[in-house]
Amino acid sequence: MHKHRKTLTITSTLALLAGFAAMPALAQNFPVTPGQRSTAEQVAQAGVPLSELAPNAPDEYTVKRGDTLWGVSGVFLTTPWRWPELWGMNLEEVRNPHRIYPGQQLVLEKTDGRARLRVRQAAQGGGQPTDTVRVSPRIRVESLAETALPTLKAHLIEPFLSEPAIVDEATLRLAPRIVAAGDSRVLLTRGDRAYARGATATPLQQQVAGRSDDYRVFRDARPLTDPKTRAILGYEAKYLGKASLVRSETTEASSNGQSGRNNAVVPATIDIVSAKEEMRVGDRLMPEPPREFQSYVPHAPAAGMAGTIVSVHGDAVTFAGQNQIVVINKGTADGIEIGHVMAITKAGERRIDKSQAGERTVMKLPDERNGLLMVFRPFEKLSYALVLEISDTVSVGDGVVSPR
Repeated sequence: MHKHRKTLTITSTLALLAGFAAMPALAQNFPVTPGQRSTAEQVAQAGVPLSELAPNAPDEYTVKRGDTLWGVSGVFLTTPWRWPELWGMNLEEVRNPHRIYPGQQLVLEKTDGRARLRVRQAAQGGGQPTDTVRVSPRIRVESLAETALPTLKAHLIEPFLSEPAIVDEATLRLAPRIVAAGDSRVLLTRGDRAYARGATATPLQQQVAGRSDDYRVFRDARPLTDPKTRAILGYEAKYLGKASLVRSETTEASSNGQSGRNNAVVPATIDIVSAKEEMRVGDRLMPEPPREFQSYVPHAPAAGMAGTIVSVHGDAVTFAGQNQIVVINKGTADGIEIGHVMAITKAGERRIDKSQAGERTVMKLPDERNGLLMVFRPFEKLSYALVLEISDTVSVGDGVVSPR
């Protein structure tokens, strides 16, 4: 039988690209922008200056399970988001700049004041195979995408890809609402049936007759306000669970057969399919968006950008630490993109200069850099971001700026 040849090439040493729960078909198609490729090609000509390396960058590093691309990048460079330079350091050897795998050994070479990385495959039994593999049609070749290192620890931000929602006032006002529960229930949970209505001009209708539509259920949309201007930038709705639309909203003629004002509204029928918290009459429904497989590529904004932290996620939370979620007052309208890395700054205190007798000059100490965050879910005027590194606590009102 004719045998097909499949060459499994070594993937990127440190390209910071990874998709959440990426399907095998998608795992091979993450985009590399022309700018990223250009940077990598430039660096590949001569390597990276030694001054760009982390002070304790090792000569060798073996990738381990549990590593993240951000963490491994920080092992070698002082600025972990600058993955194109790392890819460029190994451009001749690496053809797929998207993934690294447990078991691969990263070797740092230093010559003439410059540094380059190369990959040396670990002993048999770990990592991605690099030899040519011959397979017959009866052998299944499975994707290795699930073994690749994620850019970040996935569990930290996965809930925020589907749970909290930032909406504007009009969207919130027009969202369908639960109007009644079956069996005279007050609270609803998984497996319960309920009834819902849309806005007056837009009744709640199934997209395809006879097929259930999925909705998310939200409550208590709280305004997110800019700490400086006091303007409301959006509303954050609290996620409660999911519901399926079973029957569309209709009207029913009066018992005397006449149409008109005696008609009764027949609410849409929904089934609660999952519940993070109990639901009740008045809670809102929003359509389940299509699932997205994002590639989180940490990079600095192309132009200088400055903003403010407007919220720290969590009930009764005032301060945020490392690996917590914050909301910043910049969004897609300001040019924010998924993967933008920004430095966190803490405002300098105002003090009185008492160092000289008879002088009481008011001073404002300089703002100090406090850490880094990365945007992972932008909206029009606001964005969710993950605190990656921190030297002190983060609070509402702290600044965010381009990291260089």
